[in-house]
Amino acid sequence: MYNGQAVSLKTLESGMVELVLDLQGESVNKLNALTLNELGDVVKLLSEQNAVTGLLISSAKPAFVVGADITEFLGMFSLPDAELHQRISQTHDLFSRLEALPFPTVAAINGMALGGGFELALSTDFRVLASDARVGLPEVGLGICPGWGGTVRLSRLIDTASATQWMLSGKPQKAKAALELGAVDRVVDASELRTEALNLLQSVVNGDVDHLANRQRKQQALENGAEIEAAAEQMSKKLDPNYPAPLQILKLVSTHATLPFDDALKAEVDAFVALAKTDAAASLIGLFMNDQLLKKKARGWTKQAAPVKKSAVLGAGIMGGGVAYQSASTGTPILMKDIRDEALDLGINTATGLLNKQIEKGRLDEAGKEKVLSAIEPTLEYTGFDTVDIVVEAVVENPNVKAAVLADVEKAVPANAVLTSNTSTISIDQLAKSVSRPDQFCGMHFFNPVHLMPLVEVIRGSQTSDETIARTVAYAAAMGKTPIVVNDCPGFLVNRILFPYFNAFNRLLVDGVDFERIDPVMEGFGWPMGPAYLADVVGIDTLVHADHVMQEGFPGRMGHDADVVAEALLDAQHLGQKNGKGFYEYGKDENGRRFKKASAVAQELIDARIKEKVELSDQDIIDRMMIPMCLEAALCLEDGIVETPAEADMGLILGLGFPRFRGGALRYIDTLGLEEFARRAEAHQANGPLYQLTEGFKARLAEGRTYY
Repeated sequence: MYNGQAVSLKTLESGMVELVLDLQGESVNKLNALTLNELGDVVKLLSEQNAVTGLLISSAKPAFVVGADITEFLGMFSLPDAELHQRISQTHDLFSRLEALPFPTVAAINGMALGGGFELALSTDFRVLASDARVGLPEVGLGICPGWGGTVRLSRLIDTASATQWMLSGKPQKAKAALELGAVDRVVDASELRTEALNLLQSVVNGDVDHLANRQRKQQALENGAEIEAAAEQMSKKLDPNYPAPLQILKLVSTHATLPFDDALKAEVDAFVALAKTDAAASLIGLFMNDQLLKKKARGWTKQAAPVKKSAVLGAGIMGGGVAYQSASTGTPILMKDIRDEALDLGINTATGLLNKQIEKGRLDEAGKEKVLSAIEPTLEYTGFDTVDIVVEAVVENPNVKAAVLADVEKAVPANAVLTSNTSTISIDQLAKSVSRPDQFCGMHFFNPVHLMPLVEVIRGSQTSDETIARTVAYAAAMGKTPIVVNDCPGFLVNRILFPYFNAFNRLLVDGVDFERIDPVMEGFGWPMGPAYLADVVGIDTLVHADHVMQEGFPGRMGHDADVVAEALLDAQHLGQKNGKGFYEYGKDENGRRFKKASAVAQELIDARIKEKVELSDQDIIDRMMIPMCLEAALCLEDGIVETPAEADMGLILGLGFPRFRGGALRYIDTLGLEEFARRAEAHQANGPLYQLTEGFKARLAEGRTYY
């Protein structure tokens, strides 16, 4: 009946037909322009057929439909409002015409039906779901709302509270939950999916089940409008105003719940178009595209990598224990070596504690815990190192200690083994001098806590081979991490970009700006914590050490022209959270509740170093903090430390918690506009070299080029 590049239509028994989704040349089905055009052709064809008794929609791929084609979004979202409105309305019209076909329709959902894929399924009369399949509306993660009828049909099909929760979380929902709420009509074993979906369709065709009643159920306006609005009002108080999509979804559902079906769909289109035009949507969609690039690069390295069947970590502290846990829990056995039994105990206890938390959450059982622990082999000797493929050195951040350990372990491993260092600041080329095979050595910088932080910087030294990078990237990816390959320099990528931010913070302090004001201003900008609190979490001693490394590496740019408050805190034994006192004091009150309050000692140390109090607006504070960070990100790109703007920005998102809705430092420059960013930087040039525009930036500005 129809044979397209994404959709085919074939006849079945008893006048029934089957629409098969199978996008050619792709591993998954997605609703791109081609697929939607072909769906339109098929729906038109079906509407003209008098002999058709029922329609089954199925997928020839492992997943039903994973959603819209997000690569088309940024181009589409740049259209004028009226044109974008028309484009979205066309798909609404398509799904409504499918929904209005003069015969029953059933979707057989395998794998995943997400976003537009689930909205397509919602436009059918019945949904049969494989027991291992998931459905959901994840658009909120892209800064938008469902735009093809999902907010309307789902909220009327189940209930507004549950539908809203699905949309706000964006998480794929399990089959059991979908069935219990009524989002799907049957759940069956995956092997029986098509057979059971056809049986249901046949029973509807035979008149045993009323499909019109089911169709009407997801179109009927709701009556409890006041109750819905009250619930939405309560829920909105918990949402972050920096992310407009969740707030808009709440408002949208509470507004259209009582409207006639067609009016509700129009309200959804209006909301979608408004969200599509926000900076947050551009940033979040950009992050999705950046993430796809990182995955593609990691796959490219992994394809050429020698396998890692066994690994080793040197140093069994919290970091070493975290690496051991991550490796063992993702399937790679690991040797964990230290020179002290108590350190090995700490490493095993770290892993055990993490596994116990998995058990508490119901994600693991005791057998699974024992399996992971048995894959971690603690040792005081190099026995067994002759079988490892890769070593992660994670001893104390001291170049002499690391050099000695690397020289020792190299003698114990096979000639083709890769050595890596988990250093956060020490030059890879400097450490490479301690090994006889520098081509098989690179950096592998994990972030703390290892089990939570997704980023791993893979640092290439001047002599590091591609084979070494490939194996290290493959190992990081096998551990469930996101590796970014960077070139060697002080601080590598993330810390190099972070420390100009701390430098700017110190300048604000000596200009008399209270850290109790700076922290909430930067949290309002979107950071998970302000710079004073972040310094305490990192550790004042760690901060000072890394700052010295950065000053030595970039003396002309990262030096200080005033006393460094963090050094004064360190001299006063204020180490941050690790000893309960830094910029803030930490402890528990008489009721056992944790508290954080500004340290009087810290304030005295700052007051003694204030040169003059400068009056600054909140925007001035933001600009003075962010300009050095953004320009350092630009310099990392210009210096070839990182290949692409996407990798620079993702390093900050994954390694530092840069505000996701701002998309990273270089995306932030693009959002402001290079001219506006230049104007702000020039207004603060008197604050030193970190505020000077880079040559690469000036060239982009002159040529009218953005970073994306």
